[in-house]
Amino acid sequence: MLKELIQINSTSKFVNPFWEYKVDEYKMPNGKTGEYHYVNSRGATMIIPVTMQKKFVMIKQYRYLNKKTSIEFPGGGIINGLNPLDNAKKELSEETGYTASTLKLLGEYNPYNGITNEICHVFMADGLNCIKPKPDESEEFEIMEYTQDEIRSKIYNGEIWDGMTIAAWSIYLINSEKN
Repeated sequence: MLKELIQINSTSKFVNPFWEYKVDEYKMPNGKTGEYHYVNSRGATMIIPVTMQKKFVMIKQYRYLNKKTSIEFPGGGIINGLNPLDNAKKELSEETGYTASTLKLLGEYNPYNGITNEICHVFMADGLNCIKPKPDESEEFEIMEYTQDEIRSKIYNGEIWDGMTIAAWSIYLINSEKN
């Protein structure tokens, strides 16, 4: 059986509406202590919207840290007071201008378990109804629609490089194989 690390104390270094930067002191199985720096998250949602024509709605946006545009499924961090389903509804409408008659949870994953405790909840949205997008002040989106083969090709050639999108797409494909 693997031995657990025992938390001695935890300090919050920075907090924003989506996550906090924390430093924990912990005790190792050999009795020594160590420090663990990580992002404590409320979680995130990603939504895979499917149109009546069986195309997938994605967004293109500029990613500041990578200094390039990224093609992604809509989604975002869960803000305080929202559950994953309500956050998925909010993110879908803000980023794409769609609402959905059905949002189905497909699965969950951790995007980087050595750095964050975040759990990303992946939803499929169908029965889409177009409304007006309401992006945050810092966000600008271009709405894209792709077939399954186009998405596969864009992942293969590196046009879709966002890890959370690729993980969500994998969960969608596995769920599609089950049905």
